Amino acid sequence: MSKKSSEERFGSRGIWEQLEAMAREQIQRFVQRLLEEEVTELVGRAKSERRAVVGEPRAVVYRNGHGKARRLALTSGTIEVRRPRLRGLDERFESQVLPLFKRRTQEVAELLPKLYLHGLAQGDFELALRGLLGDGAPLSASSIERLRGKWVAEYEAWRQRSLVGLEPVYLWADGVYVKAGLEQDKAALLVVIAALRDGRKVVLAIEPGHRESAASWGRILRGLLERGLKVTPRLLVADGHLGIWAAMADVLPRVAEQRCWNHKIRNVLDRLPRRLQAEARELLRQIAYAETRQEAERLRDLFVDRYGSTQPSAAETLLRDWERMVTYYDFPREHWKHLRTTNPVESPFAAVRLRTDAGKRYKKVANATALIWRLLLVAEQSFRRLDAPHLLPELALGASYRDGIRVVEEVLETTDQEAAA
Repeated sequence: MSKKSSEERFGSRGIWEQLEAMAREQIQRFVQRLLEEEVTELVGRAKSERRAVVGEPRAVVYRNGHGKARRLALTSGTIEVRRPRLRGLDERFESQVLPLFKRRTQEVAELLPKLYLHGLAQGDFELALRGLLGDGAPLSASSIERLRGKWVAEYEAWRQRSLVGLEPVYLWADGVYVKAGLEQDKAALLVVIAALRDGRKVVLAIEPGHRESAASWGRILRGLLERGLKVTPRLLVADGHLGIWAAMADVLPRVAEQRCWNHKIRNVLDRLPRRLQAEARELLRQIAYAETRQEAERLRDLFVDRYGSTQPSAAETLLRDWERMVTYYDFPREHWKHLRTTNPVESPFAAVRLRTDAGKRYKKVANATALIWRLLLVAEQSFRRLDAPHLLPELALGASYRDGIRVVEEVLETTDQEAAA
C-alpha cells in the first residue's frame, strides 16, 4: 500500500478534525501487522520467502490469503481487520492476537455492565455505544441480550467454583439492597470478601438473600465450607445486623468478630439532634481511631458523660455491643485501617447505591445479581492490597496481638526432671 500524506487521505480539513479517524487507522494497521507477524512466526518464514532447507522433515505450512474483513470494537473506536488463513495445519489455527468469535476487547466487555448498572437502559445501549465506538461497532439489542445471558451463566458457574487452596485471614461481609421490578420484597445481595495470606482481596460470595436473615447468611457461610474452604479466618468485619452474627455463631464460632465503625457512627448520630451532630461526630471518630483499647474506653466514657443524661438513646447505641467494636485491637496495628469498617464491600457498591432507582428496571433478582457480580469482579482487579502482608502468615498461624503489637509469650525453662520426663 503506497503511503499518502495526511492531506491526501483526509482532504483539506485540519488534522484536528480528523484526529480520531487517523488514530483508528494507525491502530487498525498495528493490529493487522500483529496478525501477520503471528503467522510469520508460526510458518517460520516471511511472506514469499522460500524455506531455508528444501525437504525438511517437519510439516510445511503455507499462507492461504485472508478471511473476510471483520469488525473489532475497541474503547477508542471500531476497526476492521482480516485474519490470515493457513493451509497445511493438522488443526485449526488459534490466533492469540484475535481469538475466534471475538468481536470486542475485554475493556469494551467490562464497559457494558458498568453502563447498565449506572442507569443506562438496555434499549439505549445501541445508540450510546455506537456514539462511543462508531457506527460500525458489532453491537445490537440481541447481542446485548446474549451478553447478559452469558453473565448469568458465568455467575452460576462462579458461585459453584471450588475454594480449595484459598487461605483467608480476614473476611468482610455486608448486604446491598436491590429493588427488582417484579419482586414483592427488596432483595439483599449478600457479599463476602476475603483477604488472603498474600494480602490480596478477593470476592468469595455474592448471593441474594431475604433481608440479611440468619438463615440467608448461614446458607452462604456453609456454602463456603462445602466448596472446600478449609482454613478458618481469624476475623470477620460486618455491620450491626443480627443475622450475620447469629450465622457466624452457628457456622464459624471460632472466628473473632468486629463491627463496622462507619455503621456505628451513623447509628449514634441518627439519635442526636442535628445541632449536636458535628461535635459528636468528631468525638466518635476519636474513639474509633484511639491508639489503645484503654484510650478508646476513656473516650467512650467521656461521650456517655457528655450526652448520656440528655440524649440517652445515643449513649445506649454507642455502648451496645461494645466488645465487637474494639476487636481490631487484637490484630496488627498495620491492618487497623482495613479492619475498622466494611469499606472493602461498601466502596465497590458506591455507584450502585447512588443509583437505587436504576434497580427498579430489573425484572428478576437473578439478573440483577449476575450483573452486579460482573461489576464486582471488574472492581476486584483494583482492590487495594492489605498493608504489611508479611504479617498475615504468622497471624494465620495464631499470632497474638495486644493494642496492635505482637505479644511474645515467655518460654519457661524446663527443669531437668521435666525434660527427662
